Amino acid sequence: MSTPDLTADGERPLAVPAAARRGFPLVVLAALCWGTSGLSGAVVARRSDLGPLDIAWHRMAIGAVVLLALWAATRRRSRPVPAVTRGTVVRLLLVGAGLAAYQLAYFAAVAASGVSIATLVALGLAPLLIAVGAALLGHGRPDRTTAVALVVALVGLVLLVGVSAGADTGTAVVLGALLAVGSALGYTVVTLAGAGVPAGVPVTLVGFALGALLLTPVALAAGLRFTADPVALAVLLYLGIVPSAVAYAMFFTGLRTVPGAVASIVTLLEPLTATALAALLLGERLAPAALAGGLLVLAAVAGLYLRRLQRPAPVPPAAGA
Repeated sequence: MSTPDLTADGERPLAVPAAARRGFPLVVLAALCWGTSGLSGAVVARRSDLGPLDIAWHRMAIGAVVLLALWAATRRRSRPVPAVTRGTVVRLLLVGAGLAAYQLAYFAAVAASGVSIATLVALGLAPLLIAVGAALLGHGRPDRTTAVALVVALVGLVLLVGVSAGADTGTAVVLGALLAVGSALGYTVVTLAGAGVPAGVPVTLVGFALGALLLTPVALAAGLRFTADPVALAVLLYLGIVPSAVAYAMFFTGLRTVPGAVASIVTLLEPLTATALAALLLGERLAPAALAGGLLVLAAVAGLYLRRLQRPAPVPPAAGA
């Protein structure tokens, strides 16, 4: 699931075609990278005894180190960091806490119900929850388009989870779906809080660093585990570098020329990529009706943001897991 340097919104004017052509591939690549997060977590869990908390901590810690290195390397070309007010500190704390919560909940959902369901639920609901939250904060109630999209997404969610739980004859899918909803809620907090941070503050770096710090005492109390398995180590490094630091850098670079609403539609490639990889490499299969439910969730998000293109509204673009 997307982090917090979210300064673009649905009101951004359409970019000129040449600039958009340069930024669009970066947004596509970022979404494809995010789509490998669930698979990476599943591979680490299979190759080691690391649990969701351990995997989330490793991703946050590695991502924070890499982002710090990138920030230090580009600091001279970056704009000066503005004075940090008490309100900004509160927002950054919310971003860090939300990041830690949604990463932990996401990997727990993957462990409980598999990559496909966890990713479709978490990343399908997140943009809709962000739209509802933004509407409630700015206008008091969601508009008709947001309400319709939310209803369609909920129908798809019920279909996806209900059919899958029935096929599984157990509570694992329901538990995984609930954890994925928690992940989506955590990401909603990250996006809405991060969108109000002044430009120039390295929100993604601070969020990952705070998230890692917040997870550290919890992980230590639970018995933080490490692995010596070379494959698991390599995948953990990949998880902290590519779907985290590199993907976010590509995404926000692309947003300079790609409208936020268009970028939000493109990021639907993330759950589709995750589902395809889970089917090809992990043997996960969704029943046709469950797959239709997942597509309903994604269609609701696409419809919402296509509407935003016709009538821009201040909804931040969603980045990935």
